[in-house]
Amino acid sequence: MRHARLCSYAFAFMAFPLVLAACVSGVNGSVDVAAGSSVSDATTVNGSVHVGPKAKARKASTVNGSVELADSAQAGEVSTVNGHVTLGQHASAGSIDTVNGAVTLETGATVSGDVTAVNGALSLESGSAVKGALTNVNSHITVDGAHIGNGITTVNGDMDITGNAVVDGGIKVKKPSDNGVFGIHFGNDNVPRIVIGPGATVNGPLTFERPVQLYISDQAHVTGPITGAQAMKYSGATPPSS
Repeated sequence: MRHARLCSYAFAFMAFPLVLAACVSGVNGSVDVAAGSSVSDATTVNGSVHVGPKAKARKASTVNGSVELADSAQAGEVSTVNGHVTLGQHASAGSIDTVNGAVTLETGATVSGDVTAVNGALSLESGSAVKGALTNVNSHITVDGAHIGNGITTVNGDMDITGNAVVDGGIKVKKPSDNGVFGIHFGNDNVPRIVIGPGATVNGPLTFERPVQLYISDQAHVTGPITGAQAMKYSGATPPSS
């Protein structure tokens, strides 16, 4: 209880328009924010964090565990080190950051800032949006009928831009440096497969600093220049198998 009171007092001195309840926090164990309630921080170390439907948290974070925002929940900073992050339908977050874990945005979910992962798949369902940048180092990126506001960047990840997805800011596949990325080294055996499917739009440059397989549907719209790769056009719903 003492820890909760300290959190509450600290928050009271900050210039926020909403008056939120005390922190909900722990060290070993999960943290739950009840449906419809509001808290300042929902944090733990070894456990998951769950923000219930229509609940609000300024911060939702853990080290070893997942973070889940239920349908229509809201959070500012969302982060974990070892765990996945899920935003339910029409949930919203200010930013998402994970190291070893996937990120999933369900239908209508929005992130006003950036979504960043190191080793984790990024999956955006129809109607979801990331207004900032979408970035990972290693794992699959799926943008299915979603909107990205400030580009997609990866090092070693495959990518599927499908449905009526719109990617503003272009796509970049970076070359791993000799020192690795975030201290992680990758071999050069994998050749990222980048697919821009029928109905998808990419506004901005497509820049490839390493070899990739680039497939662009004849029903896709790509407005920027392509550097570092030769696009292979295809017809139909899916490109040929590599």
